[in-house]
Amino acid sequence: MNPAPHIVTDTDTPAARAEVIAIPAVKVRRRAPRWQTRLNGVLQRVIPALLGLLLLGVAWQFAAMYSKGFPTPLSTLESALTLFADPFYNEGPNDQGIGWNVLASLTRVGIGFGLAALVGIPLGFLIGRFLFVARMFNPLIALLRPVSPLAWLPIGLLLFQKAEPASSWTIFICSIWPMVINTADGVKRVPQDYLNVARVLRLSEWTVMRRILFPAVLPAVLTGVRLSVGIAWLVIVAAEMLTGGLGIGFWIWNEWNNLNVENIIIAILIIGVVGLLLEQALMLLARRVSWQDN
Repeated sequence: MNPAPHIVTDTDTPAARAEVIAIPAVKVRRRAPRWQTRLNGVLQRVIPALLGLLLLGVAWQFAAMYSKGFPTPLSTLESALTLFADPFYNEGPNDQGIGWNVLASLTRVGIGFGLAALVGIPLGFLIGRFLFVARMFNPLIALLRPVSPLAWLPIGLLLFQKAEPASSWTIFICSIWPMVINTADGVKRVPQDYLNVARVLRLSEWTVMRRILFPAVLPAVLTGVRLSVGIAWLVIVAAEMLTGGLGIGFWIWNEWNNLNVENIIIAILIIGVVGLLLEQALMLLARRVSWQDN
C-alpha cells in the first residue's frame, strides 16, 4: 500500500520556519498625578479669567485718563476699603451702610421671587398637563410677558399705596413668566410612555404629578427659577431708584446726587457679584437634584 502523497507548503521550508516577526515597542504613556491634573484644570480656568479682569482694568484706566471726573481703579479701590471698613453702620433711616442696603434689596427679591415661585410653578404644571388650561392662559402670557417690568410699578403703588410692597409686586410680576413657561415646556416633554403606564395602573392625578411629572420636570423647573432670579435681581435696582428708601438701587441714586462716582462703581460690582453668587448657587442645586446626571 503506497503512502499518501505529502503536499509541500510554504511553511514547511526552513526559511519560513526561521522567519521572526519583529513587533515594534509600544510606548506606555504615564498618567499624570491627580494633583497635577487638578492643578492644570484650575489654571485653565483661572488664567483666562484673570486676563479678562486685566483687560477690564486696562480699559477702565484708559476711560479714566480721557474722561473728566471718571475715577481710576486705584481711587475706586481706596473708596472700597473705606466703604467696607464698616458696611453695617446705622446713623439714621437715610444713612446706613452698604451691607444694610444689599440685605434690604435681597429681602424684597426674596419676597417677590418666592411668591412668583408659589404661583408660577403650579400654574406651569397645569398649563403643561391640561390643554384647556393652556388655551386659557397662553394668550394672557403672550400679552403680558413682553411688558417692561417697571411699567408694573405704578400699578403696584396704586394697589398697595406703599413703596415697599410695590417693589415686591414688581419682582413678582417680572419673575413669574420664566418659571411658568419652562415648567409647562418641561411637562410637555415628558415621554408619553410614562403617562400611559400611569393610566394603566390607574394612578390618581396627584400621584402622577408627584411621582412622575415632578421628578422628570425638575431640571426644567430649576432652569426657570435660575432665569427668574436673575431677572428679579436686575429689576430691583431700577425699582428702588424710583421708590426710594433703603436698598442698593436707592443707594446708587443717592451717591449720584452726591457726585460720588467711586461708590457707584463699587455698587455696580457688588450687584454683579451678588447676581453671580445667586446664579451659581442655583446651578449647583440643579446639578445635585438632576436625575439625568445621576
